[in-house]
Amino acid sequence: MGVTFAPISVGRLRAAVGALHGGLAHVAKFALDIALPTLCIACREPVDGEGVCPACWGKLSFIERPYCPKLGIPFVYDPGPELLSMEAIAAPPAYARARAAVRYDEVARTLVHQLKYQDRTDLAPIMGRWMARAGRELLAEADLVVPVPLHWRRGFSRRYNQSGALARVIARSSGVRMQGDALRRVRATEQQVGLSRAQRASNVQGAFQVSSDRLHDVQGRRIVIVDDVLTTGATVDACARALLRAKAAEVSVLVFARVVDAPRAPI
Repeated sequence: MGVTFAPISVGRLRAAVGALHGGLAHVAKFALDIALPTLCIACREPVDGEGVCPACWGKLSFIERPYCPKLGIPFVYDPGPELLSMEAIAAPPAYARARAAVRYDEVARTLVHQLKYQDRTDLAPIMGRWMARAGRELLAEADLVVPVPLHWRRGFSRRYNQSGALARVIARSSGVRMQGDALRRVRATEQQVGLSRAQRASNVQGAFQVSSDRLHDVQGRRIVIVDDVLTTGATVDACARALLRAKAAEVSVLVFARVVDAPRAPI
């Protein structure tokens, strides 16, 4: 007497294979977690899940409201809507608004330096997601995300642009198109570290230009410039001026960290 088998639909077969594959993937991940535990992105200590350990998380200073609507500098108290910081009134930048995910302190500095100088491109996804959250109001109105470019010589020695790595994550998170070649750094500049405010501004004056074949992409667009750190704002201001000269409709700035000297009261 022959044995008969009930026919199995293609859908059920695929589901069974998928369940088997999912189970094997789970086992493989479990084994990998034991062999190679996830490490804190800042201090490299083992941590549950992806991100930072509790100690480093406690040291991160995320920037939340209230802050200056123009520069994103945090205030010590809420002065009400649209009141500007003293810096925004004394020296208005070319860009419309700036936002930052965190203050530039010990842990933030570690993350930025590892991404920038130590080839830690694995840091870009979580840093970029924090930036997308901080800049959601800018990104909701934006047409393009544009990273601050490196000069080709520095790009060759560093092998990648950290601002471009962050911009790609932000573009994926927000759905806003990234235009990585919209801006060019047409003049090699000194490192900004250690320069005064006036020296920083002079150092980057005329250093950026919109690529001639990207003028049509920039004209009439609302653009968000992406960089890792905002100190005096000289670099992003020079980038904003170049984009506005090319007829961009509006330019804003989104960075991972910004330098905050001391708690500020609005004027």
